[in-house]
Amino acid sequence: MVECTGNPIAAVDHCLDAFAHGKHVVNVTVEADAFCGPLLARRAQQAGVVYSLAFGDQPALICDLVDWARTCGFPVVAAGRGHKWLPHFTESTPETVWGNYGLTPEQAKRGGLNPKMFNSFLDGSKPSIESSAVANATGLAVPSDGLLYPPASVEDIPFVTRPKSEGGVLERKGMVEVISSLEADGRKIPYDIRMGVWVTVEAETEYIKNCFEEYNAHTDPSGRYFTLYKRWHLIGLEVGMSVASVALRGEPTGVANCWNADVVATAKRDLAAGEMLDGEGGYTVWGKLLPAARSLRLGGLPLGLAHNIRLVRPVKKGQSLSWADVAIDTTTAAYRLRNEMETLFAPAAQAEAA
Repeated sequence: MVECTGNPIAAVDHCLDAFAHGKHVVNVTVEADAFCGPLLARRAQQAGVVYSLAFGDQPALICDLVDWARTCGFPVVAAGRGHKWLPHFTESTPETVWGNYGLTPEQAKRGGLNPKMFNSFLDGSKPSIESSAVANATGLAVPSDGLLYPPASVEDIPFVTRPKSEGGVLERKGMVEVISSLEADGRKIPYDIRMGVWVTVEAETEYIKNCFEEYNAHTDPSGRYFTLYKRWHLIGLEVGMSVASVALRGEPTGVANCWNADVVATAKRDLAAGEMLDGEGGYTVWGKLLPAARSLRLGGLPLGLAHNIRLVRPVKKGQSLSWADVAIDTTTAAYRLRNEMETLFAPAAQAEAA
């Protein structure tokens, strides 16, 4: 079964039903994977079936690059995707999305484009969701206070995706990050990675460093950090890779095996008690990527469950929401699965943070 509804609550129902009927699942609805993927993967394993991220979407493509790096023996310094990003995009709504995205309302109407869905990409929600799926599938860490979106051309990715101590932006080696295709002043970066994915690895020995130089590999000035990239992704046109891998090899193209990361609903503006949250890409909240342990301490409300629920107390702009801020529907399978996952995976998440 290919789950592609885009509705995270429905997706959980569909995945669990498929497992119960002995069906493998390729989950295109990565929003569901972001808030309960580790437990969905465990349920699939218990049912004797395969649960997989979808090739063509960036998370599975990034996982593929990470698998390549580790199989070759390279330590992964960072991995991620590109994005068109400026900080004020977190405030974007379905009404403002097209101007920021780079399309006219007429082009959007002609293409039948969904402004809420496209806004979920623009406001940072989708990059956070996809980075969460990658972190939970690869074991890579996430930034302590959200994605940084450093601007960089393809040429500069290995320079930027190094630890801070070596002139890069990373808190430490082994992290997910998203590269912006815009400079801070809004200028477009030539030869950007906006629609692509990348992995940065390190030469552990002088011999490997020399090999990078001899092969004209794409490195930082030190020659130690090398970035391999794929500049485009074709989304649904590539999902057949997952179907074939699962059906013929019994192998997922990326699957959660730990709980390192979470995406917490965060207020786009001051919100009043009694307001209804409208979820990913809407007018009220955007998704902020946080370490799972920090989300647990905050009692963070997952973005995937922040749709059509009522606030019970006011929340300031920029504040991440907690379970206590909302009247959550506790009858859904999605809520129950998330609740169970927090209990089962919390010790490991807290140990990773320590």
